[in-house]
Amino acid sequence: MKPIFAEIITIGDEILYGQITNTNTKFISEKLSDLGIKVIRHTSVGDQESEILGALHEAETRADLTLMTGGLGPTKDDITKKTLAKYFDSAMVYDNKVLQMVTDFFEKRGRILTDINRAQALVPEVCKVLYNDWGTAPAMWFERGGKAFVSMPGVPKEMEKLMTDRVIPQIKEFFATPTIIHKVIHTIGIGESMLAEMIADWEDNLPKGIGLAYLPSYGAVRLRLTGMSQDAENLAKIIQNEVDKVLPIIEKYVFGFDEDTLETAVAKLLLAQNKTIATAESCTGGYLAHLFTKIAGSSRYYLGGIVAYSNEIKMSQLGIKSETLVQHGAVSEATIREMAENVRLKYGTHIGVATSGVAGPDGGTPDKPVGTVWIAYADGNETFAKKLQLFSDRGINISMSANAVMDLIRRKLQNIN
Repeated sequence: MKPIFAEIITIGDEILYGQITNTNTKFISEKLSDLGIKVIRHTSVGDQESEILGALHEAETRADLTLMTGGLGPTKDDITKKTLAKYFDSAMVYDNKVLQMVTDFFEKRGRILTDINRAQALVPEVCKVLYNDWGTAPAMWFERGGKAFVSMPGVPKEMEKLMTDRVIPQIKEFFATPTIIHKVIHTIGIGESMLAEMIADWEDNLPKGIGLAYLPSYGAVRLRLTGMSQDAENLAKIIQNEVDKVLPIIEKYVFGFDEDTLETAVAKLLLAQNKTIATAESCTGGYLAHLFTKIAGSSRYYLGGIVAYSNEIKMSQLGIKSETLVQHGAVSEATIREMAENVRLKYGTHIGVATSGVAGPDGGTPDKPVGTVWIAYADGNETFAKKLQLFSDRGINISMSANAVMDLIRRKLQNIN
């Protein structure tokens, strides 16, 4: 099958100035990948006609599908529609349905429809309008020489809905897209290189056409299997067969698949075992509590926590012995064990977990350099503490420490050493 190549063009001075984060390109690329369409280039240009025309011309020479976002607002600096009309040598006309949608949009909000807003209904005559139920600017579909061009609003929420509900069905109708299947295996507690070494024989014997990618982040590694075929059912069976082969090799490091997260995996275990948990945090500053509470229904197992950042709070709120802090310091096995044990007793939970460390970028000492972190787990039967030696970046250390605690909870609940 002939491959389909795509290019994404984001339009707007605010992107080039770094005033906004370009999340649209990531979203579009992922959706195209799911369709088996290969994105070959990302381009960002400002709100200048010559720049937009140049980017369109270059994209047309190398891509089968060009997708654009931005520049469709009602103000004078939004010139994408007029530029597209010029590129496709088309007059601008009013689309009556868009005009009615814009009118209704303003009436429902008790606002006056101005001539500037009415101009949102002006579109190049040669385009197919893809109607926007989530805003005032429609998307537009153009065809020329067997190639397709799409222009969408730059507002992420509008673009995402249009891409999903309007653009993708149009792409499928225009192109003979293959079926592409991704299967993601989530692992934690093992580095990328060690994981690769462990599964080397399996990887070397993957069926032809099945690709493997390693996607590491904050102490976790995602293994992504990808295949493309016209026979979706058979492809799904082939990929699942490979998953079944590799799982026995790495099972103790696997916490989920596809859209699973570490916190949802831990939540399922706590709920299944009717266990409750509380947190005592120092270096993670509440981030661990955030991971628990970001999940709807977490009150069934997460009862509360304390951010005991100072030694005074560790003593007064957690009951850490002053002699423990004097003799061993806040970042120590003795202190972290007391933190986990005491928060469990304070909240009357089955499990207590704790973090204490030198997050950085300063505050380290020769015996406790930046990145030194202690974590602990206590359940009334045992208290387990572990020392981590992380990095100099504060944000990374906080994320990795919280993930390490989550993984510790997972392992204890599953009796994994």
